[in-house]
Amino acid sequence: MSDVDCTGLQALVTGSTSGIGRAAALALGRLGAAVVVHGRDPQAGAEVVEELSRTGADATFVQADFANLEAVQDLASAVREETEGLDLLVNNAGGLFRNGGLTDAGVEYTFHINHLSPYLLTADLLDHLREGARIVTTASDAHKGVSLDLDRIQGADRYTGFKTYSHSKLANILFATELARRLDTTDRGVTSNSVHPGAIPGSGFSRFLPGPLPGLFQRLEALPGVTSVADGAAEILFVALSPRVAEVSGRYFTNQQPRTPSEAARDSEASRRLWSESATLLGTEEPLVERDRDPVAAGDGTAPGDV
Repeated sequence: MSDVDCTGLQALVTGSTSGIGRAAALALGRLGAAVVVHGRDPQAGAEVVEELSRTGADATFVQADFANLEAVQDLASAVREETEGLDLLVNNAGGLFRNGGLTDAGVEYTFHINHLSPYLLTADLLDHLREGARIVTTASDAHKGVSLDLDRIQGADRYTGFKTYSHSKLANILFATELARRLDTTDRGVTSNSVHPGAIPGSGFSRFLPGPLPGLFQRLEALPGVTSVADGAAEILFVALSPRVAEVSGRYFTNQQPRTPSEAARDSEASRRLWSESATLLGTEEPLVERDRDPVAAGDGTAPGDV
């Protein structure tokens, strides 16, 4: 994406004080975009903004803890104040967490951080997106092997870190696909896709793994062929910026190609159910409410504008 001119583009990258989010934010700044940096650590945020400023980019940091719904809404409000409109929303914040628990909203922590807060942020910024904007949601191949189970998200019994993470990544894909289908009815040209950035030792992901696994996972970074932070950011930026996919929506990308996700991730009824239940959990009305239900859903992993 080094030849893409992002001058005039306004971008929000969540989870951009470290890992692939930070790398993506810095790359966007180098390409000319104005970037809103997000994270929980003000010092880390200031460092990213300073680095962006050295490249000549316009950058600002907004602190928000994704475990707090009010903080997410404040983030959306701050973005409205800092930008005239968004051309790019990268829903990247998230993680795999060693211990279970419920947030103040009564939702399992991993699901809340990885899905519910990005859902709320996106909903709050829908009318702030410029025509032709792109929404990119960081998912994972870890979604394979699980199916949507909304009963489990309001309890932390028998918590299994990786399975819970996988369930939230499945939700990311279902959300991105359902969002694309609903956006397609607005004629605004806004696209929504999800992306697997790769298994990245340097991303900070491994710190949540149990026992000796964090150290082993970090040592993998030195091996040839292992995805780097820069590689992971490039996967996100391809979906966010490439002219080849400007009109592609509702797809799951890996290795800079649209791929077919698991059968559970192509379940159109599950994506509708997740969309509706997420709004219920938030105590809000559904965004992009369907007036006339379309019997043809993008539930087979394909969408108009394929590449």
